[in-house]
Amino acid sequence: MQPPPIAAFDARPLAERVVLVTGGAQGIGRAIAEAVLAAGGAVLIGDTDVEAGRVCLAEWSAGERAAFRRLDVAREASVRAFTKAALARWSRIDGLVNNAGIAAPHAGPLTELTLADWNRYLSVNLTGAFLCAKHALPALAEAHGAIVQIASTRALQSERDSEAYAATKGGLVALTHALAISAGPAVRVNGILPGWIATDAWRKPATRRRPKLGRRDHAQHPVGRVGEPPDVAALAVYLLSAQAGFITGQNFVVDGGMTVKMQYV
Repeated sequence: MQPPPIAAFDARPLAERVVLVTGGAQGIGRAIAEAVLAAGGAVLIGDTDVEAGRVCLAEWSAGERAAFRRLDVAREASVRAFTKAALARWSRIDGLVNNAGIAAPHAGPLTELTLADWNRYLSVNLTGAFLCAKHALPALAEAHGAIVQIASTRALQSERDSEAYAATKGGLVALTHALAISAGPAVRVNGILPGWIATDAWRKPATRRRPKLGRRDHAQHPVGRVGEPPDVAALAVYLLSAQAGFITGQNFVVDGGMTVKMQYV
């Protein structure tokens, strides 16, 4: 019996595929959207920041392969309209990246955290992912697509006064494996847990700047540097593609090795 021939590497693994990216106008979300385009796909980005979304379309010049729609993931009507817009434009959804979330991990001491603020973290960071999955799932199943959840290494380790943020990111990790069982085999679901990712250069022009990082910042990472949004985006594209067809229910840490490094003071 002869071994199978060497398969050609697919340099455009998302060709003719449509991917939704929430929180896609800035930071990690923007980098993922750009990576989808680079991989041959079409992308609909959703964000509450309309200015940032419009800037993306202008700077990408991707024509019909890129679109923006205002999206509040905490509102089911907004999520429903978002998915309907994708289907109206492309008639299919092949991938969903649940990236939208409140980026501030430190909410203050737990004894001073209001129930309203706690619920705000839950509604955006966790309920938003549930709503987007709920409304995209029928189209994803038809396309045998994939979902990628952007959680955080704070689901595994914490600093003080970050209970609300950590709880929601931990919830995303659990939602990932639960959804993988319920949605499979038609839809694969995986998560990415980014560590320290410098997003300063991936903002809209008014707030865009070079990251202010020193030698000590980079040295904390076993790989020797702080992360950048493309570090996360590259893995997201892989998990969305057919190349990851045997991977589901997994959560991948992208943190330059920080969570495996012993840190004794």
